[in-house]
Amino acid sequence: MLSEYKRKNLVRMKFHFKIPLGLKKHVNDELAKSKEAFSKGELQTSWRHLERAHILGQAYPIEHSLAHWHMLLFAFRVKNTKEILGQIPRLVVGGVKSFVGEIPLGNSGGANVPPLEPMEIPSDLQEILSAYKTK
Repeated sequence: MLSEYKRKNLVRMKFHFKIPLGLKKHVNDELAKSKEAFSKGELQTSWRHLERAHILGQAYPIEHSLAHWHMLLFAFRVKNTKEILGQIPRLVVGGVKSFVGEIPLGNSGGANVPPLEPMEIPSDLQEILSAYKTK
């Protein structure tokens, strides 16, 4: 049974098929920043950008799945077994949950947090999401 807090912070969504182009740009920017940081060996920064891409795109099936795909690739590159095992079910189910169900607001998408755990959204990302009326 979900706690009252979790219940209030799960978004019961209408079907989202296509992300607004402006929001998609923000997701892609975060993915590009992750790739750049990774190429410089800045692994924590790279991962943080993947989490930010996840938060921005999690309401949309394609972008949600894409964020988990990049997280899975990251986990393989750094040989993090826990993250690999955590990302596989998220990759399989995440996009479906975006399409038909509920998403936990602000969840960063990593294996270190429960998949349905709502989290605080960073203020800069909240501003972006508010501009597109997405949470």
